[in-house]
Amino acid sequence: MLGDLRADEIERLLSEECVARIGCHADGMTYVVPVTYCYDGEAIYAHSRDGLKLQMMRRNPDVCVEVDRMTDLSNWRSVIAWGRFEELQGPAAMTGLRLLVQHVMPMIHSETSLPVDAGRPQGLGAGVFDATVFRIVLGEKTGRFERN
Repeated sequence: MLGDLRADEIERLLSEECVARIGCHADGMTYVVPVTYCYDGEAIYAHSRDGLKLQMMRRNPDVCVEVDRMTDLSNWRSVIAWGRFEELQGPAAMTGLRLLVQHVMPMIHSETSLPVDAGRPQGLGAGVFDATVFRIVLGEKTGRFERN
């Protein structure tokens, strides 16, 4: 059975998952890339080192986000949302990073995983602090599912 997800099911899927695919488009080129994210009910938060994804979103901040959960080919849920990229600085960036760490850390199972300590997120590796923290404020959202 195919169907549409209700608004509450869309929100639940966005809140529970941690990998999204961002589709961005600039200068005649489209690029789709996975990111680790968290969702606060309005925006997804992620971080990235400088590269093509950030360069494209800076040129054209209108992006598309896809999140899914697939049990098998006959049992899945998928959300597509459109939103706007915002690069975060200072306290807003630290808040975004803290949200991201709190959401992702329970899913990382290694001896290098550490909790947030004294307001400074740890455990994602030293390189994370050289990264750009950003959010995508979501607007329109749609969702579909298949159940066998």
